[in-house]
Amino acid sequence: MPCAWAFAGTQNVAVAASVQRGRALYASHKSLQAIVVNAGNANCVTGEQGIQTDARMAAITAGQLKLEPDAVITASTGVIGVQLSVSKLEAGIPLARAALGLELEAAATAIMTTDLVMKISERTLSNGARVVGVCKGSGMIHPNMATMLAFVLTDAKLEQDVLRKSFVGIVNRTFNAVTVDGDTSTNDMAVVLANGAAGETDSIEALVAIESVMRDLARAIARDGEGATKLLTVKVIGAPTEADALTAAKTVAGSSLFKAAVYGNDPNWGRILAALGRSGVTFEPLKTRVSIQGIHVFAGTPLEFDRQAASLAMRELEVTVVCDLGAGTAVGEAWGCDLTEGYVKINAEYTT
Repeated sequence: MPCAWAFAGTQNVAVAASVQRGRALYASHKSLQAIVVNAGNANCVTGEQGIQTDARMAAITAGQLKLEPDAVITASTGVIGVQLSVSKLEAGIPLARAALGLELEAAATAIMTTDLVMKISERTLSNGARVVGVCKGSGMIHPNMATMLAFVLTDAKLEQDVLRKSFVGIVNRTFNAVTVDGDTSTNDMAVVLANGAAGETDSIEALVAIESVMRDLARAIARDGEGATKLLTVKVIGAPTEADALTAAKTVAGSSLFKAAVYGNDPNWGRILAALGRSGVTFEPLKTRVSIQGIHVFAGTPLEFDRQAASLAMRELEVTVVCDLGAGTAVGEAWGCDLTEGYVKINAEYTT
């Protein structure tokens, strides 16, 4: 069934063939009907051969589903700079077609690379329509589009223009608010498809559900960051604009110094203030307040607090930082993880 759809792709200039093709399809305003994903090979910076292989992947899938190739969007993830085997695609796609079912667990598992857990989320609307999403992402994660591969599907009826206009903001508040290591992937892609099979749907309710699913997936990516032991949530309030709030939150969540402190259960709030100060957001430190795990540590000046109790509180699986900039009413939230020896080990041996 033809779907209304929206798309976001990485802004990395060294871009994968699948993202290039996705952008061209998006500009054409054609309907989509299928997604095909390969894991293990990024098919990125592989020249004209890689572009042709990506097109072949779409064509093979279209043949299996009796569709036109332009009705199929492709996605790839894995090692950069290695040619993708056409013979493997020709052998594997028919097998994948034969194994298709109604459950998403198999797909969520198949697209994993360094992920430790599959990532799925779902919501049901008041008219019975469903919104389901799967994603993969664990490393090379930093806000500059969508920061992983993510696919959200719904049978809600949504006009394509409405979906596309809303998707930009939803991506910014969810997938673009995640950082694991400060590296933006070459293959990042987020796609949402709506086939309308459930009939008339409240568009606002559907968009809220889509954002809720994407928020779940974004948090799951941060929690499953390579080598991570904790989810880091940074909430910024009192910012001049939402964009400022998101920028400030992402800067703190992405600070290697503070991420290391989170790993070591060190309530080193100075690293938070330093990150806020270099974020580019206008604020006055003397009006700023910071808390870690609900413990107030700074209010325009250093506060006396029980460091041992704060360190103990930071041993939880989720560490939450709240920063009130006192410079407006806008809010934003970002997610990251602690920085551990495990991250270095995983990426030191990635291709060997």
